[in-house]
Amino acid sequence: MDALETWTRSEHTADVDGSPTTHPVWRKGSGPGVVVVHEVPGLTTGVIAFGEELVEAGYTVLLPHLFGPVGRPFGGGDVLRTLPRLCVSREFTMLATGVTTPVAGWLRSLARELHAELGGPGVGALGMCFTGGFALAMMVDESVVAPVVCQPSVPFPVGGRRAADLNLSPADTEAVRRRASGCQVLGIRYAADPAVGTRFDTLTSLIGDDFVRVELPGKGHSTVTEQRSQVAVDAVLEFFGERLRA
Repeated sequence: MDALETWTRSEHTADVDGSPTTHPVWRKGSGPGVVVVHEVPGLTTGVIAFGEELVEAGYTVLLPHLFGPVGRPFGGGDVLRTLPRLCVSREFTMLATGVTTPVAGWLRSLARELHAELGGPGVGALGMCFTGGFALAMMVDESVVAPVVCQPSVPFPVGGRRAADLNLSPADTEAVRRRASGCQVLGIRYAADPAVGTRFDTLTSLIGDDFVRVELPGKGHSTVTEQRSQVAVDAVLEFFGERLRA
């Protein structure tokens, strides 16, 4: 069966770096809204399965499709085909430091629209791996009240500066710092995952106890999909439950 057969497809258009941009969005569920941003190589069956867990827990889940294949299991070949395209895309940054990924504007618009429709205190946002830091960029908008950062891996941790960078501009970094006192950030990683670099330490320095760290033992990477941890999933569900249910 098509992994998205029971989901409803639509499209969302918003500005990205000065140009109107449209991406497909799949939706399912009822209750408070959550935007789940997929990892490389694309909207895989693992990401969709995690979305289904959120639906079962009582959330309206949006799965935007930003790049790569849709509805296929994770595969190394898809990773190799997707990464070169991301390198040349104007929507994303892979190596630059001190900048916010341009697609953040599109994601913020999607979150605002969902919040305007559903009401309540706000929406949740979860990014993973390549998109892990996107939830930070989304929380600059006040519609996002429950940002979750899973194994953030961009910019790729080549050297100490990139390993510590949050994929945010100075202005957006300051906005995250200001908002965090009323909008905590949940971060989840495997403790021995080198792709995350020292970003969790950067976040702790930036927002202190308002950064809730969940560090799993071992050398896994994808905390809620390919190397799914029940501890990680439970932490996400608890975090969303506390912040999204008025």
